[in-house]
Amino acid sequence: MPFVFHAIRFTGARILASMGLNLDEQKAVDRFRKTVAEPSMTKLVILDFWAEWCGPCKALTPVLEKVAEDYADKGVVLAKVNVDEEQFIASQFQVRSIPTVYAIFQGQPVADLTNARTESQLKQTLDQLLSQLPVQPDGAEPQQDLAPLIAMGEEALAEGDGERAASIFMQILELAPENAEVVAGFVRALVLSGRVEEAEQVLASLDPALAADPLVERARSALALAKDKPEDSELAALRAAAAERPADMDAQLAFANAAFAAGERDAAADTLLRMVAGDREWNEGAARAKLLQIFEATGLEDPWVSTTRRKLSTILFG
Repeated sequence: MPFVFHAIRFTGARILASMGLNLDEQKAVDRFRKTVAEPSMTKLVILDFWAEWCGPCKALTPVLEKVAEDYADKGVVLAKVNVDEEQFIASQFQVRSIPTVYAIFQGQPVADLTNARTESQLKQTLDQLLSQLPVQPDGAEPQQDLAPLIAMGEEALAEGDGERAASIFMQILELAPENAEVVAGFVRALVLSGRVEEAEQVLASLDPALAADPLVERARSALALAKDKPEDSELAALRAAAAERPADMDAQLAFANAAFAAGERDAAADTLLRMVAGDREWNEGAARAKLLQIFEATGLEDPWVSTTRRKLSTILFG
């Protein structure tokens, strides 16, 4: 589903301001958050997309209502979205026909219930879901282990998939809005996606104590590097100059800086490694210092960083 869908599911007020939604879309997101996303943190939400003019929708409604009533003590609730009134929400779920019905838990679709049109079919599917999910009928706060979710986001970052990483970290932010690792991951994902202004807005919205966390500072470093992103013509000129003057350290460093800011981290690293190999002391070790800055901004746990650090160590120590 589109990235904005993840923003709909998890909408901290400060983060939402950075997502580029207009006023009507923000209001739609807020309604969705209150009626679907927040209840789904502890309950299993049956989400029904319908319309007044839809005959099959009207036929399905009493079935959904009865099942939701029967399963209320098990933590199941029914939420309905009128596609004519909430077109933005429907578009984010890519609703192409109605009725469309999903089961939502902790902000995520866990099952497509559209083809379960009878009471017995619905109950059979719900029984399966309830046996697998930690649904809490009493509404107590769920105890969720963030580590697997954070690892998923970091994996997406390592693969260079900024949009996917941003959507994952956006989800986790609702569960842990003050978690420095999560905030930093979200900012780094926005930077990787080229959404520099949004990353700046997120950082500007943070409390001072959270903003000063080393992980957030690392994300800020990544943002600072990305803000140097050149125009395509400028990058091409710097690339040509570096190729024409391989002994010109200033030309090499200028290209490396621009290449990394443009997302060409391999080209940047290769250039800096050649500089270190050629003259590691040039300009007080500027090439090595730039590599270390890139490592810090990218994340020391990133496989690419590990590989590049080994290359640097081989050059320095043999």
